[in-house]
Amino acid sequence: MKYYAGVDLGGTNTKIGICDAEGKIVSSSSIKTDSIRGVDDTLFRIWTEIQRQVLEQKIEKEDLQGIGIGIPGPVKNQSIVGFFANFPWEKNINLQEKMEKISGVTTKLDNDVNVIAQGEAIFGAARGHRSSITVALGTGIGGGIFIDGKLISGMTGAGGEVGHMKLVPDGKLCGCGQKGCFEAYASATGMIREALSRLYVNKQNALYDKFQGNYENLEAKDIFEAAAAGDIFSQEIVDYEAEYLAMGIGNLLNIINPEVIVLGGGIALAKEQILVPIQTKISKYALEITLENLEIKTGVLGNEAGILGAAALFIVS
Repeated sequence: MKYYAGVDLGGTNTKIGICDAEGKIVSSSSIKTDSIRGVDDTLFRIWTEIQRQVLEQKIEKEDLQGIGIGIPGPVKNQSIVGFFANFPWEKNINLQEKMEKISGVTTKLDNDVNVIAQGEAIFGAARGHRSSITVALGTGIGGGIFIDGKLISGMTGAGGEVGHMKLVPDGKLCGCGQKGCFEAYASATGMIREALSRLYVNKQNALYDKFQGNYENLEAKDIFEAAAAGDIFSQEIVDYEAEYLAMGIGNLLNIINPEVIVLGGGIALAKEQILVPIQTKISKYALEITLENLEIKTGVLGNEAGILGAAALFIVS
């Protein structure tokens, strides 16, 4: 029996699982990343946890065929990490080489959202389709493009960075330092930023009543909940969010023409509340032919997507 370890390397926690070749997770856990302790320390603790799971599941070491790792940063040739987002680690580290030296097991890497996209493509919402784009809508916007069984990673590993498409010339400042990015408008951060700008001039709404001007804990889910309860102010913000999501997704459809768009991340938890207005608005931005038989759906793998997608770096190779 062949097994694969999937690792979802996160800024705070790292999820680790053992999968079989059919995409069934037989064991999983989470450890603190503690990146401040250094890359070698983190990799050694990941390998220790993989070994613990292998022993617990009574898997023979030779049956562990590979270790796949999703990385928060661009990855070149499934081995070299250009940089780690929010990690105090060096640039251009050959993480594949380091992990193989520690573990003795063949290792492959890719960007974390790329592997989530691969998980949804192979085992999740886009299963059975040849082409899909996964758009992760959280604090920022990440993306993964999966075409004919392969992730599109690009020359330097930056392929799929859909959050940094420009939607507005010289528009709102993005966390990347540039202006007018998709992420600056349609991420949870962008949605909250828009809500705050409106709350400064409009206090006749459910959000003001709830927070009374103390907006430090305002989240996108609060906006969706208020909108669902009938608050017109919040409904207009959801409409704003859907407009920019439709614009960004429309651009992707015109360039890639996939069969499926999978929405993941916190905003996607709103499901029909965000899917329906996107579907209503998208014809303004996408060529008609790209909408023929197109499916727009939310991801189904949840927290397992990163583990399964990382393991699938071997399963689909």
